[in-house]
Amino acid sequence: MYVRNDYTYCAEQDHDRKGCLDPRLSAFFRVDELYLGKRMPIHFATNDKSIRLLTREEADLMPFSSSKLPYIFQLLSVSYNSPQAKNMASTLKFCELEAEKGEVKFCAVSLESLLNKTRGIFNNAKPKLLTTKILNSNHTLFQMYTFVKKPLEIHVPKMVICHTMAYPYMVYYCHGTKGPSKRLYKIALGGENGERVDAVAVCHMDTSTWDRDHVAFHALGGVPRSYPVCHFLPADNLAWIPST
Repeated sequence: MYVRNDYTYCAEQDHDRKGCLDPRLSAFFRVDELYLGKRMPIHFATNDKSIRLLTREEADLMPFSSSKLPYIFQLLSVSYNSPQAKNMASTLKFCELEAEKGEVKFCAVSLESLLNKTRGIFNNAKPKLLTTKILNSNHTLFQMYTFVKKPLEIHVPKMVICHTMAYPYMVYYCHGTKGPSKRLYKIALGGENGERVDAVAVCHMDTSTWDRDHVAFHALGGVPRSYPVCHFLPADNLAWIPST
């Protein structure tokens, strides 16, 4: 599946899909590499600020269902056989898949929907947002970075991670877990040209259900279940945790 501005999404979504993306552009690393001074090349894409969430009123009027695709194409002036139409169909299909065992998932097209569903997962606790922040306006997309501080683990009982999907307006695919299956980190990065990034990373502690040809194993070596896999979140992805 194509997703906008997101080279790590394959790690979350496509455990059964082969070779999601060139591993040279993926920011995967092992959990034992979480240390001060770690160096690695990372691609951080910048946000597309032209894409936005719908208002609640707009979301109430706009259908978001595979069964309504012809009508959606007509409303949004999308050619039926275009690459954009195929990406939209793929996004809707994925949003309609059942969640994996032990996980909750949803797609949101408005801020109200995003917050309400996240609060539901957190038993009505107020969500706190963490994102990767690129601190330089003239940003180099791909370069060598160094962990300039010891990575900080965010200890939380639950988390919700949201990824942007390919669609004419902003669509977030979000999934939540509880327990030790995932770990969340904040990592301060320094680029070789002096740029700084305050990054958010997720570590998957159980890769037993991942495909042997998953892009993470092409990037790092190994096979499913052999070790935990970590990756950085792109700047337009969201990590929600319950406020304490």
